Amino acid sequence: MPDRELSLRERKKRETRQRISDIATDLIGKRGFDAVTVAEIARAAGVSAMTVFNYFPRKEDLFLDRIPEAAGLFASAVRDRAPGEPPLAALRRLALRLLEERHPLGGVGDTFADFWRIVADSPALRARAREGVEEVETALAGAFGEAGVAAPELWAALTMAAYRTVFITSVRRLLAGDAVTEVARGHRERLEAAFATLERMAVVDLDG
Repeated sequence: MPDRELSLRERKKRETRQRISDIATDLIGKRGFDAVTVAEIARAAGVSAMTVFNYFPRKEDLFLDRIPEAAGLFASAVRDRAPGEPPLAALRRLALRLLEERHPLGGVGDTFADFWRIVADSPALRARAREGVEEVETALAGAFGEAGVAAPELWAALTMAAYRTVFITSVRRLLAGDAVTEVARGHRERLEAAFATLERMAVVDLDG
């Protein structure tokens, strides 16, 4: 929801959440996930540890703070699509827009390698990232079901598997030191190929 549509109280809550997350990301980026405590993050943000946990149920969520946003974006792409637009076409459009904007959920960006290196080095963050994918998949299945898609859980799983495969390939290339522009080009090509494959499968299963 745009900030202008939020109440003052909700805007302040959103700003507090973002400030806590930004401070946590900075501290963890400098010292590593395991070396930073929630108490330290709370002190740096000028709030209590209880306040931190009110916004982020787990320490891992302080660093992987965009999981709820991802679930909302994927579900909304299906729910709010244009009349007559197939769900997969709406999701393809979303994925390409996130890439074009270099959005943190888009897979490619100048600072993404450092972020994902921290995730790769932490078993707790890797486990939370996997859970996050499942949460997005669940939200997407709900949206598919509302759209009348047959076997919505299956199609949500297939869509997320395709997106995750493209995403992980790009992350590995960034970690290997490949140029961002080249990774972005390959990411777009793989996205187009993945959604083309899903759409060919959907001709029968979604429309039949």
